[in-house]
Amino acid sequence: MNHKLSLEGRSLPTSSTHVLVVDDYEPWRRFAATTLRNRPSCRIVGEASDGLEAVRLAEQLQPHLIVLDIGLPKLNGIAAARQIRDLSPHSKILFMSDHHSRDITKEALRTGACGFVLKSDASELLLAMDSVLRGKQFVSSSLTADFLAHLAEISIDHAMLASPIPWSPTKTPPHHEVVFYSEDQVLLEKATGFIADAIQAGNAAIAIATATHRDRFLSKLQSYGVDMSAALEQGRYIPLDAADTISTFIVHDAVDTLRFMDAFGGLFGTAVRAARGDHPRVALFGEGTQLLRAQGNFEAAMEDENLCNQLVKMYDLDILCAYSLGGLEDQRFQQICAVHSSVSCS
Repeated sequence: MNHKLSLEGRSLPTSSTHVLVVDDYEPWRRFAATTLRNRPSCRIVGEASDGLEAVRLAEQLQPHLIVLDIGLPKLNGIAAARQIRDLSPHSKILFMSDHHSRDITKEALRTGACGFVLKSDASELLLAMDSVLRGKQFVSSSLTADFLAHLAEISIDHAMLASPIPWSPTKTPPHHEVVFYSEDQVLLEKATGFIADAIQAGNAAIAIATATHRDRFLSKLQSYGVDMSAALEQGRYIPLDAADTISTFIVHDAVDTLRFMDAFGGLFGTAVRAARGDHPRVALFGEGTQLLRAQGNFEAAMEDENLCNQLVKMYDLDILCAYSLGGLEDQRFQQICAVHSSVSCS
């Protein structure tokens, strides 16, 4: 096969789009590869963990697209991109990085790269890939209008800039709330109100709770007049066991990032497809972190919470977490509060 076949002046092959994924952090590299495989036409032909390996594989494979991190060992992503432009000139480069610096982003785009996606906006990866493969340039939605105003300095044509998905007036900003409770009745009222509001608005709700709480939620929701039989049948209410759920991504007492993202990415996809309206949202109530804390694994609970903060940036999602106040030390209380956007205590 002649990998150096020119792509100029013709459309991409309809059979498959060859992609090289480069990131030194394996969970992110695997996450990106897994996300891209959601496009049936996308074929991951190689993965690299450092800049020199990225250059070598780009020259060897001549991929249609290279998803490239910046903070790479041996050779940083920007320097690697400059070499790749010479060795594989028809490969389109899409940076995916956690760098928010305007100067770094501008320098990355000056290499001739077609786009820049922040890892906190990883939900835009497929949109970014589709855009750059159509000849559009893509910049992550979290980058400010102030930054976009400077794109002319690096010869980015605003007319060619694909529109990412910013929050619009019809959308509610993502929310990650925690409730501290001293009695189960407080938890019951807070959680069922949260779930009922979502379902009655036509959205979807997921409850990751203990068996006792799930049964009480169902009874309480029905007492609110929510048609739970219909919500369950339509897939707009998904009750899950907290212990079973956390067991899918806890490995050796730590959170496995890829398993976590895989589990929740698929779950949210199912829920949002069941939701109604032009801007469907998902409400997630979770007791998994409380269960981890009760098991003495507070570090894993905080890993879970930090990943939840990534999820609310990636999806149209609201999360309500719950912790019992019983035996909760002041330091732990403060740590939990710090990773949430709002706190209530009853």
